[in-house]
Amino acid sequence: MKLGQSIARREDRRFLTGTGRYTDDTAPEGALAVLFVRSPHAHARIAGIDKEAALASPGVVAIYTAKDTAADKLRHLPAISEIKDEAGNRHREPPHLPMPIGKVRHVGDIVAMIVAGTLDQARDAADLLAVDYDELPAVVTVAQALEPGAALVHDDVPGNLMCRWGKGDAAATEAAFAKAAHISKLSIRSPRQIVHYMETRAAWSAYDAASDLVTVTFGSQGVQIPHRLMCERVLNVAKDKLRLITEDVGGGFGPKYPIYAEPVLIAWATRKLGRGLRWTADRAELALTDSHSRDLVATGELALDAAGRFLGVRVRAEANYGAYVSMFAPTIATTGMAKVISGLYRIPAIRLDFDCAFTNTVPVDAIRGAGKPEALFLLERLVDIAAHETGRSPIELRRLNLLRSEDMPYAAASGYTYDAADCPRLFETALSRADVAGFEARRTASEAAGKRRGLGLSCHLHGTGGIADEHVVVQVEPDRLVARLGTQSQGQGHETVFAQMLSSALGVPVERIEIRQGDTQSIPRGGGTGGSSSTIISGTTLTRAADVVIQRGRDLAAERLEAAPADIAYRDGAFEVVGTDRRVGLFELAAWKPFDGDAVFADKIEAFPTGVMVCEVEVDPDTGVTRIDRFTAVADTGVVVNPRLLAGQMHGGIVHGLGNALMEEAVYDEETGQLLSGTLMDYALPRADDVPGLQVETIATPSPNNFLGLKGMGELPTNGAPAALGNAIIDALRPLGVRHIDMPITAHKVWKALNR
Repeated sequence: MKLGQSIARREDRRFLTGTGRYTDDTAPEGALAVLFVRSPHAHARIAGIDKEAALASPGVVAIYTAKDTAADKLRHLPAISEIKDEAGNRHREPPHLPMPIGKVRHVGDIVAMIVAGTLDQARDAADLLAVDYDELPAVVTVAQALEPGAALVHDDVPGNLMCRWGKGDAAATEAAFAKAAHISKLSIRSPRQIVHYMETRAAWSAYDAASDLVTVTFGSQGVQIPHRLMCERVLNVAKDKLRLITEDVGGGFGPKYPIYAEPVLIAWATRKLGRGLRWTADRAELALTDSHSRDLVATGELALDAAGRFLGVRVRAEANYGAYVSMFAPTIATTGMAKVISGLYRIPAIRLDFDCAFTNTVPVDAIRGAGKPEALFLLERLVDIAAHETGRSPIELRRLNLLRSEDMPYAAASGYTYDAADCPRLFETALSRADVAGFEARRTASEAAGKRRGLGLSCHLHGTGGIADEHVVVQVEPDRLVARLGTQSQGQGHETVFAQMLSSALGVPVERIEIRQGDTQSIPRGGGTGGSSSTIISGTTLTRAADVVIQRGRDLAAERLEAAPADIAYRDGAFEVVGTDRRVGLFELAAWKPFDGDAVFADKIEAFPTGVMVCEVEVDPDTGVTRIDRFTAVADTGVVVNPRLLAGQMHGGIVHGLGNALMEEAVYDEETGQLLSGTLMDYALPRADDVPGLQVETIATPSPNNFLGLKGMGELPTNGAPAALGNAIIDALRPLGVRHIDMPITAHKVWKALNR
């Protein structure tokens, strides 16, 4: 099987027939139930906890508090990325303990862990647990947190300032703006968002007394990083005394990547009790515990010369990091923006300045796009504004400033190098497929029906990331190939795409290939799945491991066929002596003597998939309701392994971005720090009737950064969709005097803007 073929996802049969192995489905019946008691206050000192009545409640086995975790010296849940201020000082990272000592810092902070025979018994005990709080003033927004004299989230972090971060040549940017013929300016607030994946976080454990081994099965985006951090940095246990397993995962999107308190506490308590435990978050608990994202206030400026060419971009931003520094959080808003703020344009000078602050809210981290959708929303809205302010069309201004093939690789002024793209081809293909030429006729028809029609563009990209700690092993067995990889599927179709890549490399039917992930005992190394880099990191390494299989198999075949290794060729799943009919099949050889091939990651993670989107909307001026009528996305994703899976990723990413732009927002009460959108009654997600038929097309400019020419693309459509939709809505409303509306662009906001 060759790369580039569309084959159906192998894993879907078990998912669609109810035989998927999700965490809560696989938990044993005899496990004790765990309930985490959480703070109802955003900021409060814990004056005391009285456990006596709760401990006497029927079925209760144990109740643990921060006093117990401190006695056992459980340590900080660390970040593993960092940023530094311009003096070289690392971001401030106060302790993030599994249970906070002394005071709670956001609604949902863990105060106690109740272990009981059943969940109902644990709930009854929680009602009897007496926690005495001294409530403190809360800061919810960055503006509140940075106000002189504001309440401190952490007593040892002056002014709640986690870091003051900057990137880009400030002097060159100021010089570019000084000579500009025109400067466009826009301030935005990108709302905080929550991922409501289908499967909430869950964990269950088992204890083997003979080996003193604790096994925790939980939903994650990769078990190896949490395993290393839990053993070395938090629990201080030997790695062979803790095993982490992840099987099927019902959605990840970023928030299942970080290390969390719950699996840490379950691993710790399992050893203390010598019993298996079980916990599953409910939907409201998800909203109060899983990392949030996107909470950003930013002002951007775009400088142009008299001909309309871009001279520079500068951004002043305030990023809300929540109560603690989550695992990847330092680089999400900051370098996430820096990677893409040049867009698909030639922009000679760029400067970014961030104030990163602690607040009494849930910590933020990566969510699909990881800092890039909000950056591109700001940039692409600025381009539209600049076009209209200078008497040009948004299409003309973009066409004038697009990067060209001969510019590649392009060293952006933000410090990143874009590897390979044909931006004019992308742009013109998108305009053609979207029938932009017919837009005015459609606008006239909409106006005749009392609606306002708008067209919006988005030129966007993604900078792939991830952790390149990958060691792939391909074991050749008498009846199959078993490949062990350090990534983790959460619905992307890894079992299909990796089997397809191995099939292509070795000429073996995909049906005889087994892909295994998510077990620290059999797969000790791996960086997990994040940054749209699974095929880049694990796919290239898998292909190199297949080459090693052939090399080692050639030596064995030479021995079996009594020939020199140099005379052995591999073709169509078999080794043969060149020029003869003597051959031995791959599996036949393994039946004689099993062997394997392995490889470590040897390419670059970095690649920059690119895209252009065209969105058309109809807005009802009487109600403010927006209907997305047409949506076209053309993407350059490098070499494509499976077009069907790629289309699915494009569809999912677009819908995620449209939901972000149109309806999703995590809302806190700015006085109390209470989350007001903690359930799906209050937090809107896109449904099928919110989304039109999606027209998706891809072109392939291979990346030079890996030998297969791959570019990760899972986050690319989410990066671009909000800007395309936002520009379309404002295009519809501009004749009525509306210049900008912040996300989410709800019907209420549109109606208010039209009725000011």
